[in-house]
Amino acid sequence: MAAAGTMGIWYLICAAIVAVAPDLGLTLFGWLVHLVNLETAAITWGGFFAGFVEILILSYLMGWVFAWIHNWSAKKPQGV
Repeated sequence: MAAAGTMGIWYLICAAIVAVAPDLGLTLFGWLVHLVNLETAAITWGGFFAGFVEILILSYLMGWVFAWIHNWSAKKPQGV
């Protein structure tokens, strides 16, 4: 449940970024997967480090959200 909730939150954030700033969304996604346009697939040192920092930040935030949802759900009374 915590993993699904965490991914759902990040999905909504990603969709909002793409809806509001599609160029930014494309750039961020390109950094994560190292390419966007297969015709001009090239990785630069700047893109590599930007993607590395981005994935570290996103992983940290996703872990924090995951733990928060897990701890929140663990406090709720469980079924009979």
